Amino acid sequence: MRHQAHPFASGPSFSSGRFAERRARYERRGRDHAAPAVITALCFHVFGNWSHARSVGLIACVLLVIGPIALAWRPKFPLIALAVSAAATIGYATLTTPAWTFAVAPTIALFSAVKAGRSRAALAIAAIAYVAYLTVTTVLADQLGVAATARPTLRDAVLTALGLALTMFIGGAARARAAYLAELTKVNAERARAHEEQEKRQTADERLRIARELHDVLGHHLSLINVQAGVGLHLMDSRPEQAREALTAIKTASSEALREVRAVLDALRPEQEAAPRQPALGLDRLADLTADAALPITTTTTGTPRPLPAEVDRAAYRIVQEALTNVRRHAQAAKTEVSITYTPTALHLHITNAGTPTAPPPGAEVPGPAADELPGTGIAGMRARAETLGGTLTAEPLPEGGFQVHAILPTSPDTPSPAATRTPAAPMPTTPSTAEATADAAFSSANKAADPLEEPA
Repeated sequence: MRHQAHPFASGPSFSSGRFAERRARYERRGRDHAAPAVITALCFHVFGNWSHARSVGLIACVLLVIGPIALAWRPKFPLIALAVSAAATIGYATLTTPAWTFAVAPTIALFSAVKAGRSRAALAIAAIAYVAYLTVTTVLADQLGVAATARPTLRDAVLTALGLALTMFIGGAARARAAYLAELTKVNAERARAHEEQEKRQTADERLRIARELHDVLGHHLSLINVQAGVGLHLMDSRPEQAREALTAIKTASSEALREVRAVLDALRPEQEAAPRQPALGLDRLADLTADAALPITTTTTGTPRPLPAEVDRAAYRIVQEALTNVRRHAQAAKTEVSITYTPTALHLHITNAGTPTAPPPGAEVPGPAADELPGTGIAGMRARAETLGGTLTAEPLPEGGFQVHAILPTSPDTPSPAATRTPAAPMPTTPSTAEATADAAFSSANKAADPLEEPA
């Protein structure tokens, strides 16, 4: 069987392809065994029987070497090699008293035929040759002039039959081993490919997670810096004290942004390097988040607060942060309420801003959309965070004005998510949904300009 190296054979399961190379070399050696087999059989035949053959004549010498020479066709034509070597051996046995080594060539040919998958035909040829040998050397021995010393005894006949059976058994075992090695090579190749695909998926997921983290960090703090810079510029001449407060807020927000970006980058370092020095983001830092937002925010907590899984705690913080960023970006003066509800199986987040949004302070510049905006940010990013944990997120305008974001994050691994209990829906379109487009439009009703990190509608 010709072996072809799998294109993924250089994966981690193959130790840089050494396993596949050893397998290929083994099979190449198997195809090149013709010459060694011929030489080996010829040596056994000649050194064990040459003196007997010379005493008989040229015909015996020729028959003695025909069997080993026939093994040269063994790789391509194993049955022909078996038939020729068996016939030559039987012919030689009728001329002189053979030594046991005269059967080496047909034994090798029988083994090769069985290993090549021709066991039935090889069994038929071996049986015919065995019967012919016994017939010629016993029944027809007197007519053919077979010497009495060349006639096999019952013991010789039984041992010959056992030798043929053992040869076929070993050939079948060798074929099974070759099939096992081929299957093992195939399985290892599939495992290497699956491992590589899994690594690619994990890398893509990690890149998306990092992109969302950076968007949440930079989007929130840069939006705050932009608003405070506009306020400071507007009040610099008339109210310098308030302008100083705005500059102080800018300094605090920029320091916080640098700290969180450093924490994200520290998480990407190898394990042997220093671990992140900053505490993980979670709802325990919600007070700092609302204080830095420069918005009239009311926070209420219902239920008994408890430690949350790290991924749920971080996702809840990021969802609230992104919602406040959108409020500050699109409705700077609107009153905002943040409601956190702890239930036995889930965490509910409800962020609402009421009233009519107002325009940003004079002088505050809100950047326009960038050409290379990151996908999966804004409302879509919040929804993706919730759905990754098995939860849901809805964002929609209120009938009386304003906007609300409602997220449900399961806190128990055994809790089925709302999305999991629903009937699977049709595939999502590649363009933003109507609800998301309505949400983005409502957020930007007071200010048409978008943040450079916000997802395009």
